[in-house]
Amino acid sequence: MASTAVEGQTPNPEPSQPEERAEHNLPPRSYADAVSNGPQENDQIEGRTGVGSDAKEHAAVNGSAQPPPRTVNGQIRKQLDEEKVVYEEHVNHAGEILTSIKPSARYDDSLKHNGKTAPREKKQNRPPKRQDELASGRRAGAGWETSAIRWAPLNVPLRRRLQTLVVLWHTTTIPLFLSIFFLLCAIPLTWPLLIPYLIYTLVISEEATNGTLSRRSQWMRGSKFWSLFASYFPARLHRTIELEPTRKYIFGYHPHGIISHGAFAAFATEALGFSDLYPGITNTLLTLDTNFRVPFYRDYALAMGLASVSRESIENILCKGGLNGEGMGRAVTIVIGGARESLGAKPHSLRLVLKSRKGFIKLAIRTGADLVPVLAFGENELYDVIDSVQHPWIHKSQMLIKKLMGFTVPLFHARGIFNYDVGLLPYRRAVNVVVGRPIRVVQQGTKDNNVDDKYLDQVHKEYVAELVRLWDGYKDLFAQDRHGELEIVD
Repeated sequence: MASTAVEGQTPNPEPSQPEERAEHNLPPRSYADAVSNGPQENDQIEGRTGVGSDAKEHAAVNGSAQPPPRTVNGQIRKQLDEEKVVYEEHVNHAGEILTSIKPSARYDDSLKHNGKTAPREKKQNRPPKRQDELASGRRAGAGWETSAIRWAPLNVPLRRRLQTLVVLWHTTTIPLFLSIFFLLCAIPLTWPLLIPYLIYTLVISEEATNGTLSRRSQWMRGSKFWSLFASYFPARLHRTIELEPTRKYIFGYHPHGIISHGAFAAFATEALGFSDLYPGITNTLLTLDTNFRVPFYRDYALAMGLASVSRESIENILCKGGLNGEGMGRAVTIVIGGARESLGAKPHSLRLVLKSRKGFIKLAIRTGADLVPVLAFGENELYDVIDSVQHPWIHKSQMLIKKLMGFTVPLFHARGIFNYDVGLLPYRRAVNVVVGRPIRVVQQGTKDNNVDDKYLDQVHKEYVAELVRLWDGYKDLFAQDRHGELEIVD
């Protein structure tokens, strides 16, 4: 019929439905005719109902005919065809599954050849190169469009700039004061002042060890200058229990970190409100005795209330002055781990050198001072440290320096003044200083300054247990990015 139909006109098809065929007095269709003409009619029906080959393919994929999903590396994987794979790996809190399709193998190649990075196709009939055509070398300055170092923008708020300036001051005070001293030494007119000053500081003065705290300046400690320092990280001091002002204490600060910024902010200044949390207690942060041999810096440290970490200094502070003239209401803060612990100050880990550190506990027993563990979450995150254990020659050099000078310098870096990747300034990462519960100590000791070893071990065990309690109680709050648990070594 199609061959005899007039062009542009559509022939009338023979009715296929039983009711229509009865109206036209046509006999019912045979089974063979229905089968032979079925696909055409099905196509017409499918065109009206929207069910076609695509729907069949969809039903084959999503219907019962689909093979069961396979699990690859814990991910639900469904095969659509040879090139497309469905992954259902992300599930939200409501149980909804996010589905993604793995791109084809040619997808990555297409990304490399799009836009401006697409290479030009080689012309098959390209004319030969002329003899006088210029040949250019590589372009100068290529590769400098982008930098691996993240530079600070120019529109940094003034408050953040002041915070960085204060932290820079704190981290460079010793070299700054030394530079001023050597500059004055180069001027002969200052020698009549410098020579008596050196004789007094190196030979006569005992202000760093006599326990009188006569050079302590409450104005310097409470200056708003240090509020900028503490808000740089930011740092915060947390109290777990109130302390009685009628007793004396030894605060053990952990970990040492690189420069112990948290200890300085919490116990050498009033930026974090120590006097408000512990009224009636005068706390003194202790540092190396060699720092009080640095000209000019020693006077700055004494004004900040710092004192020597020597045994003589601790005994004088805790046995003199205070409410009753015998040290009641006084406290000292000791960074227990020391230089050895700073070598292992890796970010997101807490490795304390404590098992063999019992000297501060012996001093607490002899002076009758209660022990207060302090755990600073985030102190180790302020710098990136090179692991000296993996470099034996570096480790030996550091141990030699420690043996000769009493301290060592770990290889570390953090950020700079105008960038966020290279420099000696600490990162802007939160430091939370948590003060634990005091461990009551019964004063004892002989004329030879000896204490009972069993009691010493007992107090040390209680101290370690309180540190572990602080870690277990607050690690999920302040150390969510930790890579391990608390580790206590020799």
